[in-house]
Amino acid sequence: MDLGINGKKAIICASSKGLGKACAISLSKEGVEIYINGRTEATVRAAVQKIKTLTGNAVHGVVADITQEDGRHQLLAACPDADILVTNNAGPTPGHFLDWAHDDYIQAFESNMLAPVLMIRGVLAGMQVRKFGRIINITSAMVKSPLPHQGLSTSARTALTAVCKAISRDVAVDNVTINNLLPERIDTGRQIQMTERQAKIDNITFEEARAKITQTIAAKRFGRTEEFGDMCAYLCSQQAGFISGQNIQIDGGSYRGII
Repeated sequence: MDLGINGKKAIICASSKGLGKACAISLSKEGVEIYINGRTEATVRAAVQKIKTLTGNAVHGVVADITQEDGRHQLLAACPDADILVTNNAGPTPGHFLDWAHDDYIQAFESNMLAPVLMIRGVLAGMQVRKFGRIINITSAMVKSPLPHQGLSTSARTALTAVCKAISRDVAVDNVTINNLLPERIDTGRQIQMTERQAKIDNITFEEARAKITQTIAAKRFGRTEEFGDMCAYLCSQQAGFISGQNIQIDGGSYRGII
């Protein structure tokens, strides 16, 4: 299927590795001119080179931290006329409710609610004028099915979900869509960290912890980053113009709810 986005421009946040990088690869394969970012120059440079090698298309790297105003300005200045924005950022460290204080919540909201909202604010008006825009927020399955140890993540990302749902109703008339991807158990570095945490809690090996986690997934396997990236690319397509304000689970069928 031709997604109809060849020649479009996309900013993908926190995309030098993990899910952001997966989205960058899938969009680049569709002929989209890609602007990626990360906080480490060597990591950004390596990601740019890998994506170029895989797709042969234009990829630009920006070393910036989007939790900082200067970082957001650098990324938006590099691509002031973005047709596509994929927001993403590292999630808060899991923990316990009684251990979290005021500053922990502030940091979580700065990274996982305010940074995405301010990036959206930077591209939205231009998308409306050009009558094309696709905004994808990489949030978390915890938005729909919160777990106690992920309270910081679910609070910030649920707030992002709410504000974007409100915005989506205003901009749909301009062919600008805003959707959220809710990953769970996609095989990335984040899952390695979570597996290591589980192994420590249960006093078992990494391999045993991974096998234990795998059994909690309905599909009995971890998701592939390509599967996640390709869903992102589809939501950015011309064909997806009537899908907006939605939360799309990518979790191997594990979510137990019906809404």
